[in-house]
Amino acid sequence: MKDLRGKVAFITGGSSGIGLGIAKVLADEGMKVVVTYRRQDHLDETLAYFRTRPGQQVHAIKLDVTDRKGFTAAADEAERVFGPVQLLVNNAGIGILGLMEHATYDDWDWIVSVNLGGVVNAIVTFLPRMIALGQPCHIVNVSSIGGVAALGSAGLYATTKFAVVGLTEALRTDMIGRPIGASVYCPGPVKSNIGEGERGRPAQFSDSGYKGKAPQGAPPPEFLATAMDAVEAGRYVLRGIQNNDLYIFSHPEFRDVLTARSNALLNALPDEPINQGRADAIRWLLSNPVYDKGA
Repeated sequence: MKDLRGKVAFITGGSSGIGLGIAKVLADEGMKVVVTYRRQDHLDETLAYFRTRPGQQVHAIKLDVTDRKGFTAAADEAERVFGPVQLLVNNAGIGILGLMEHATYDDWDWIVSVNLGGVVNAIVTFLPRMIALGQPCHIVNVSSIGGVAALGSAGLYATTKFAVVGLTEALRTDMIGRPIGASVYCPGPVKSNIGEGERGRPAQFSDSGYKGKAPQGAPPPEFLATAMDAVEAGRYVLRGIQNNDLYIFSHPEFRDVLTARSNALLNALPDEPINQGRADAIRWLLSNPVYDKGA
């Protein structure tokens, strides 16, 4: 999708942080932008910003991404207001820091339902509509640098974000030969409100194992002070959409750790001759054009 002007974007969690940064960039490109929100203060901030840009078309919908019926209603509303959605950005997410040994079922269920379940709900809602539309469309799933490398004490978060990367690779594979692109954005530190996630923890997930415990691996004070501006992050996402990139990275500071992880994977393979009969039997599993041919 090179020319985005006049097309419709749907951004979950688009009223703050990275989502709002993406919304600003896409609106500047002339897109009609639907943002979802949960908190009134985030909505107020978003609407105040776009009121200063009267030529831009932005519509806000209250949505909990774990609510499947709510997703269907939101998709229907987006179509009534702007028309069929051609760009879906699955951005909504929460973060939990701490050792995995302290996590309860409620901690796991909450973060999985939002960070992974929210993406699943969006894809089940929008992908069939995009396929039926028969026009160029694109899906961006926001993961994290923590979705390609386990960094710090963030095991629950990393689990969900690794899953989003794999989901996106598989989705792109499924869409080969069809006019629907899929990208996964893996940012490093970006100025956002992810640290305020506990304020929105639902009552049914209130039994947290992290209450009263000093956070393990909490970011130092300079973490957010030096974090990337959300609009700058949004520009990387825009470029990735226009280039139909599978992976979107915005923080070259992580090159060394990603190289180390890649080397660790390759070095773990047995240094033995290939079993040719076995290789021939699983030839269909030994390559994927989304990795080496940009499919």
